[in-house]
Amino acid sequence: MAHATPHANRLAEETSPYLQQHAHNPVDWYPWGPEALGRAKAEQKPILVSIGYAACHWCHVMERESFENAAVAAVMNTHFVCIKVDREERPDVDQIYMDALHAMGLQGGWPLNVFLTADAKPFYGGTYFPKGSWVKLLTNIGEAYAGEHRAELEQSAERFMEVIGTSELAKCGAHNRNTAQEADYSALQAIGVAPETGPAGVSAEEFKLLVYNLGVQFDREHGGMNRAPKFPMPSIWRFLLRAYAISGSQTVLDQAVLTLREMAWGGIYDQAHGGFARYSVDGEWLAPHFEKMLYDNGQLVSLYSEAFQITQDELFRETVYDTIEFIRLELTNAEGGFYSSLDADSEGEEGRFYVFTKEELRTILGDEEPLFSDYYNCTALGNWEHGRNILHRRATDEEFAAAHQLAPGVVPELVAGWKQKIMAVRATRVRPGLDDKVLTGWNALMLQGLTDAYRAFGELEFLVMAEHNARFIEANLRDGKRLYRTCKNGRASISGFLEDYALVIQAYISLYEVSFAEKWLREAERLTEYVLSNFFDSTENQFFYTDSSAEPLIVRKKELFDNVIPASNSVMAHNLRRLGRHLEKAEYVDLAAAMLAQIRHLVVKEPQHLTNWASLYAALLRPGAEVAIVGPDAETFREELNRQFLFDAVLTGTEEASKLPLLALHTPTQDGRTAVHICRNQACLPPVFSVTEALGEL
Repeated sequence: MAHATPHANRLAEETSPYLQQHAHNPVDWYPWGPEALGRAKAEQKPILVSIGYAACHWCHVMERESFENAAVAAVMNTHFVCIKVDREERPDVDQIYMDALHAMGLQGGWPLNVFLTADAKPFYGGTYFPKGSWVKLLTNIGEAYAGEHRAELEQSAERFMEVIGTSELAKCGAHNRNTAQEADYSALQAIGVAPETGPAGVSAEEFKLLVYNLGVQFDREHGGMNRAPKFPMPSIWRFLLRAYAISGSQTVLDQAVLTLREMAWGGIYDQAHGGFARYSVDGEWLAPHFEKMLYDNGQLVSLYSEAFQITQDELFRETVYDTIEFIRLELTNAEGGFYSSLDADSEGEEGRFYVFTKEELRTILGDEEPLFSDYYNCTALGNWEHGRNILHRRATDEEFAAAHQLAPGVVPELVAGWKQKIMAVRATRVRPGLDDKVLTGWNALMLQGLTDAYRAFGELEFLVMAEHNARFIEANLRDGKRLYRTCKNGRASISGFLEDYALVIQAYISLYEVSFAEKWLREAERLTEYVLSNFFDSTENQFFYTDSSAEPLIVRKKELFDNVIPASNSVMAHNLRRLGRHLEKAEYVDLAAAMLAQIRHLVVKEPQHLTNWASLYAALLRPGAEVAIVGPDAETFREELNRQFLFDAVLTGTEEASKLPLLALHTPTQDGRTAVHICRNQACLPPVFSVTEALGEL
């Protein structure tokens, strides 16, 4: 490769919008790869790896202050081989060096800047650095590595390697029993009573402790967890819906509903156009970092759809419909793929696109401004920077109508008109930047969201979008049994990670269950076989994050902890359980239980970090049914059954005959009726012939 010119560095040849943003920095950036790593080894220079993503506000700030500054760039280029990484394209690299930062006792976040030896082993790091501090740090480290302190830095790197090279299971002591749990059981055992346990050792008593340990972390006033900043964390609230389904606890459901209502009313939600920002900087969901990420919105569509199935709350319906419409208009390409994110910044200011001064609102709304401002809590001083207001709600439409002596039906009409006027003005503003790369796992989360929305509402457009996206994945991100991680402008690149496989498998199983198109179940089976062959580590009954044929890094990690996106291992465990039941593969179901068994005690002790695993715990504790629908009205029966929240149920069906294991023994009745066959815990009930009867059994 020719040397980079002062006007464009090597990142100009990359497809990632984030890397392209840095293509004209005076820093001699390399993408992650053999050229940069080889140069570091050949010249025995330390490496600076700087990791971020296109919608990251503080990544932009550090670029403006430091990476665009010729003097700062000169220091970086003198002392280091500088590598830029898009964490969304290379989560494997990000995971390793974020773990390293935590091993150093430092708080993680992005931008992530880590200093490595010439062998890519980390010895120091941090997140955002102001320009002055950054230059001083660069100089000190560069001179120390080139001088007499290099041996000490390399020794530090070896110590950090010991930490990050240890498996998560060993690190967390997941094999050791929870002492609080043992104390609870000791009294029972003293009188000769042992708790009844199911697969993986789950028990009702232990599950109560799990829910209690999660509950002490709740914010009972504003919803969410009792901390700021606040992230939506969909897997926590989806777990509560499942805990409610098996326990009937109104307290559990109330906390989930409180959280969903406060988020949907808050500034974290775009009140004018739909869609959620990544997180709120405060504890009341008011002031977000304004970037909108596909992975959040896909999961939140699932969450609000399921909550609607349980509560029939119209706010949840509106939130789903408006968020999907936002995705359709803002983050969907012509072929059905979904883009990654919208930036937080426009016109050089965070949130500028979304906020309004009182004066601007008067111009837009005229005489209706006072009513609008009361509905959305806008003031003359503003609730945000520079006298601007973030739109947010504090009351139901019914409460607002009563307070203003309006007929209840008037408020939705007013709100619809206000939104049109606000959106007309926003259409004239400079738009936030779009990260138009397509990521496989994130697309699968949105595909899952669309299937969950179709389940809840039966809206045909949601199914059409879902099937369009699934075909996009097959055409653009698939190579035989293998997946790619990303594509842009028709070019797919980077081998898929466990996250991509797990989330696509999950979405394909769901797409089958809302369409009965067997192709998607068979594709899920093919991908699962590939994962078992190329990712599985039998020594710990968990999966590696990277394919066995992938580029080797300094360590090969497993992802066990559920974060904003659930851990790829927990998703895979759910997949094995669901697919194993569909295909009657007991080995899949047993492996899912074995995976939970490895981490069960930690799930009980620290459930806030393992709520997708906790949902699997609930499923093993109170298994759902296998439901097979056979007959001419299979589609209608499926649609009606899907409107209900049927926790852990596996749904299959056909109008005629099928070779799928749950259907193979069932044929249409001679009198032309559609039959519903329900089995639970390896025992089947007599068939029933109406949805009402089936729901009674379920």
